[in-house]
Amino acid sequence: MASRFNALKADAAWQAIWEERRTFAAKDDSPRPKSYVLEMFPYPSGKIHMGHVRNYTMGDVLARFRRMKGMEVLHPMGWDAFGMPAENAAMEKGVHPGAWTYQNIDTMRAQLKRIGFGLDWTRELATCDPEYYGQEQALFLDMVEAGLVYRKESAVNWDPVDMTVLANEQVIDGKGWRSGATVERRKLSQWFLKITDFADELLDGLGELKDWPDKVKLMQENWIGKSQGLQFRFTVSDGGAVEVFTTRPDTIFGASFVAIAADHPLALKLAEGNPEIAAFSERCRAGGTSAAEIETQEKLGYNTGLTATHPFDPEWSLPVYIANFVLMDYGVGAVFGVPAHDQRDLDFARKYDLPVKRVVSDGNTDAPEFAGDEAYTGPGKLVNSQFLDGMEIAEAKKAVINRAEGEGWGKGTTVWRLRDWGVSRQRYWGTPIPIIHCESCGPVPVPRDQLPVTLPEDVSFDVPGNPLDRHPTWKHVACPKCGKPARRETDTLDTFVDSSWYFVRFASQPSDAPFNKKVAEQWLPVKQYIGGVEHAILHLLYARFWTRALRHMGQLDIAEPFAGLFTQGMVTHETYKSAEGKWLSPQDIRDGVEIATGQPITTGRVEKMSKSKKNTVDPGPIVEQYGADAVRWFMLSDSPPERDLEWSEAGIEGAWRFVQRLWRLFDGLEPAEGEDKALTRKLHQTIAGVAQDIERLSFNKAVAKLYELVNAIEKAKPSAARGDAIRTLIRVVAPMAPHIAEEAWAKVGEDGLVADATWPEIDTAMLVEDEVTIAVQVNGKLRDTLLMAKGAAKDDVEAAALASEKIVRMLEGKPPRKVIVVPDRLVNVVA
Repeated sequence: MASRFNALKADAAWQAIWEERRTFAAKDDSPRPKSYVLEMFPYPSGKIHMGHVRNYTMGDVLARFRRMKGMEVLHPMGWDAFGMPAENAAMEKGVHPGAWTYQNIDTMRAQLKRIGFGLDWTRELATCDPEYYGQEQALFLDMVEAGLVYRKESAVNWDPVDMTVLANEQVIDGKGWRSGATVERRKLSQWFLKITDFADELLDGLGELKDWPDKVKLMQENWIGKSQGLQFRFTVSDGGAVEVFTTRPDTIFGASFVAIAADHPLALKLAEGNPEIAAFSERCRAGGTSAAEIETQEKLGYNTGLTATHPFDPEWSLPVYIANFVLMDYGVGAVFGVPAHDQRDLDFARKYDLPVKRVVSDGNTDAPEFAGDEAYTGPGKLVNSQFLDGMEIAEAKKAVINRAEGEGWGKGTTVWRLRDWGVSRQRYWGTPIPIIHCESCGPVPVPRDQLPVTLPEDVSFDVPGNPLDRHPTWKHVACPKCGKPARRETDTLDTFVDSSWYFVRFASQPSDAPFNKKVAEQWLPVKQYIGGVEHAILHLLYARFWTRALRHMGQLDIAEPFAGLFTQGMVTHETYKSAEGKWLSPQDIRDGVEIATGQPITTGRVEKMSKSKKNTVDPGPIVEQYGADAVRWFMLSDSPPERDLEWSEAGIEGAWRFVQRLWRLFDGLEPAEGEDKALTRKLHQTIAGVAQDIERLSFNKAVAKLYELVNAIEKAKPSAARGDAIRTLIRVVAPMAPHIAEEAWAKVGEDGLVADATWPEIDTAMLVEDEVTIAVQVNGKLRDTLLMAKGAAKDDVEAAALASEKIVRMLEGKPPRKVIVVPDRLVNVVA
């Protein structure tokens, strides 16, 4: 009997050999065609989780497969290592952020190596290393020289606990996403990158990304938010004017109010002499600022008492409100409301009892009065709109714009939702911005020979705020221009900057430059990028911008960083709570009770694994129990990779049993003679199908084909064909289960490593079925099957059916009344 596969021994042995031989180190000067496979690099938070394992297993299978297909593959790993969690750990545990980060990196590197990922560790980088962020500072200065960087005072979301600026998406229900503190709106001097200079390019470029998910491209398109419409002025009763922008000028005759942002100049002016307006405006600033929150929050307004004159009717006055759903960040900070045809406006109008007038026919009625609580946003002709009546929407838009431009009160224009990227962060653990502030010279770039500007080690986190501001010496320097006392910039760069070019540094890592253009362009763009859909907007958009900025500066000749993108599903698990309502981890319970207390637990929903809900599964003990290949196999086999995968003990046990089945085949291989045409055909169909599935990242389909092949091999009689199928199977499973494949490759006497072997050649003739299975029925019931040549003549098929022993017995010597033959499918004998 074949022995059991010793996964722990095999894992350790082959991982050591791969490392010793630098098997997966990519060669820049290789003549082989190059392929760059990359998974989004992790934040070193402490330990990898099953989400990491799934993500990196997918990339690893593709990278190993492409090596077998004759490509030089770059498959690197590094660490997105700056950010607030390290500072929080410093405050909570009294450790330096750097010490905490590097300890976590050591732990997670060991975990990744334990699962056997074929990574090029010679190119490992961490964004918190001065050798990395020093080159980032050099690129920042390049952008300064290219006119892509500026500094201005701007309103920001300020977290008073984390003491830093938050992006709109990090403000949830008016509170900081990490601290939970009520966010304040402040004005600070911030550094910005001119991403809006590339808005058209970033939008148009989406059309060229054929191998990106449509949903991701749509999310980016909406975020960039190109809108064409009319910008015009309302005359206000105080003698001033309010400028608005609308994408629906056709609905101008349905207007019932004008709304302005709390930070609009008119609102600020009114607040100076009115405590109620000041208080309401402050309440608006405390609300959510993300698009999703603005849509869902209660619509609130304050009637300023001012009115705006309708541009087509001097006798028609609209009330002017300050409203919480209008932000200065978007458009011009003012809108006019058309409640009948915009749900947000309708909610507001119903709350404040404002007119709701239909101006687009819904096909059922043209009545001016609009009833109901659901706005009509569909197509139709204009009604109740004077000279626009009877026009289609597009025609009416043009007519209003033409009138506005002709009469001088507005113009057709394009606006963007996209805003320039504010990159200043008021924290220690980030890339120092290489600028020195001088009272005489203003902001002065740090001289290139003084890069990197490194972070001081002797910092304290005993009080909130940025330790760089409090450091006694670090920020005090001489001005590089005039020599007078000056001050370093104490803000650090947004960590999204770190991840906006790391893929370029992986491709080329000279010591004296961010990258070598020629070498980087051999690898770029990344052929396949894999990561979570939660990064679909900001990270991917910023990386696309950064690559275009490098091209603009002549440093790269590519526009798109990622040719192919795949967003994998999450790994999920049940959630558990104790009798007291506290979250419990799976390790805390046994047989439905909490181990520590013996009290029954409550099983909750299956949700994404998260540390906060303690429903994570540490891969370490699982790998030690079942081996790396079983864990990898389960990650690939149980669910389509774009969908969520529910972790289950039964699933990993099933994967382990299949690994043992493989080993019984490999270990039991004996010499034999003879053909087995059906098995050989199945083998070649599997080789072709698995290759196609891996390239499409349809790993679960590849696994299913391998199950079928293993079943066929197990059922086949000993033959040379069966032995060839087993030997070939070793190479076909190698990308997915590399440790057992290496062990079997050595056992059957093959030279070298299976990791260096080529993908099996396909006999295309074997991909065509030349035999078919034909069902034989008697009076409509299946009684036998025939294996016959495809396309066999009807007479031959009928004769073979009537010669079948089972059919002869059924007919009891009597001739059939009728025989119906459906070519290549069935024979129905009517007795």
